[in-house]
Amino acid sequence: MSLSDQVLAVNDDLPIRTDKPVHSGKVRSVYWLTEEDSQRLIKQKNYNVAPDAPLAIMVISDRISAFDCIWQGEGGLKGVPGKGAALNAISNHWFKLFKENGLAESHILDIPHPFVWIVQKAKPVMIEAICRKYITGSMWRAYDKGETEFCGIQLPEGLEKDKTLPELLITPSTKGILKGIPNVPEADDVNISRKNIEDNFAAFNFSKSEDIAAYERLLKEGFNVISSALDNVDQIFVDTKFEFGYVTDSHGVEKLIYMDEVGTPDSSRIWDKTEYQKGKIVENSKEGFRQFLLNHFPDPDILLNKERMEERFALAQNNELPVEAMKKVSEVYVGIAEKITGNKVHLSNNPKQEIIDVLRDEYDLIAS
Repeated sequence: MSLSDQVLAVNDDLPIRTDKPVHSGKVRSVYWLTEEDSQRLIKQKNYNVAPDAPLAIMVISDRISAFDCIWQGEGGLKGVPGKGAALNAISNHWFKLFKENGLAESHILDIPHPFVWIVQKAKPVMIEAICRKYITGSMWRAYDKGETEFCGIQLPEGLEKDKTLPELLITPSTKGILKGIPNVPEADDVNISRKNIEDNFAAFNFSKSEDIAAYERLLKEGFNVISSALDNVDQIFVDTKFEFGYVTDSHGVEKLIYMDEVGTPDSSRIWDKTEYQKGKIVENSKEGFRQFLLNHFPDPDILLNKERMEERFALAQNNELPVEAMKKVSEVYVGIAEKITGNKVHLSNNPKQEIIDVLRDEYDLIAS
């Protein structure tokens, strides 16, 4: 069994019954179920959603993206063994904890397989909701150059690199390119202030202005639940990105929920607490892989400069990374998932066939 056999790199070619194109992101692929299949599953499985809610199958992959590119390893290694299963296991663990703590629900209705979620369609809030407890990364680089205002928040002088911020900060950015909003550039992932959101809440897809405070509350509650649980396994929750959306339940009530993944090494920075107390930063997140890439290539500006995107895509396409580097990422992802969940991450020998079997036998969703 070769390492590449254990990797699910292509996840948009499964024979799942759908009448719409498969949507593939950097890591997940989404299959919208037919109206008949959605309604049948809602009845059969008693999901708490509107009877006509569109459902989708979301399949995670082992692909790894960084600096907006997908990276590959030598010898046909198109992803990181165990990464997809680790990410889903971590998200599932946090969503369960959110439920136990009475927080909002998520868009996930069912988990048929470690790589698969059954989700309900949500109306997304067009904000990458970022929460920071420490000053590091891009925020530190800007602060170190003399920038003291972030997303409308004034930072005090004298902050030190990789140290805690005076309070938990919410520094949102745009999700996708939003047009026609005063003072908000028409570009993906640009920083915005609370005032930008308040003045144009409908343009960001909020149903009502009061929901701005609701999303901030959910962001802080989610952050604190994860932070406290990570502290128990000697890890520090440094910063993270959440996404939110609206769904309607079986009683016709609209609710703001968590969407996508939460608290994973892809969407967060997680540091080893014991090492941090010794003055050393040990990353248990994708940040370690980003640092590897910056050190691996002779001109790291290609990875940091958005005006050099064509060169960056070529770099990712034309370079195979050492297998050892991909294995190291695998160790980080699987290791932190096992620490968080207390369970082993199962590396499948044939993830694609397993997914097909479970979706055929238990859900009748495979096209004949």
